[in-house]
Amino acid sequence: MGRVFEHEHNGHMMGQVDGSGPREPGQSAFAAIQEIVNLLMADPDTDWDQVNIDALRGHLVDMDNVTLHADVKAEAIEGGARFTVTSPNPSVAGSITRMISAHAGTMDGVTGWRMTAIPLDTGTEMEFTGDAGDKAKIRALGFFGVMSFGMHHQGHHLALATGHNPHRH
Repeated sequence: MGRVFEHEHNGHMMGQVDGSGPREPGQSAFAAIQEIVNLLMADPDTDWDQVNIDALRGHLVDMDNVTLHADVKAEAIEGGARFTVTSPNPSVAGSITRMISAHAGTMDGVTGWRMTAIPLDTGTEMEFTGDAGDKAKIRALGFFGVMSFGMHHQGHHLALATGHNPHRH
């Protein structure tokens, strides 16, 4: 038996009555943008003069560059780890500097963990330390686990899209 579709728009199926249709938008950056756009569209108080989806897209490009294209070297230090994150590609190096500086500024001191960011010509060096009992956890998380730490990313995306700069402190 075939599925029942709600309607068709320019040749694209716009949803299925029985709820069995696809739900994923197909690409994570697009999904993040779609999530924010849906929130903005549903909020009658959205200040459309301040909305800047391109700023959110730029941040998502930075996230992609760091996650997929950065070179990371980890070194154990007292209380944690030092991550040297670089790229010979100037675009990726810029993404590294923006992402690590923003993350260190947002997360420094959370749960007592300390983060410092030291810009380099080709990226950034980040030191991530905590109490003596935290060093194994920090080292096990590694750079990408440390960067994903904290449930601030979703609110951060909404702030960027609504014309706010969450990187300023």
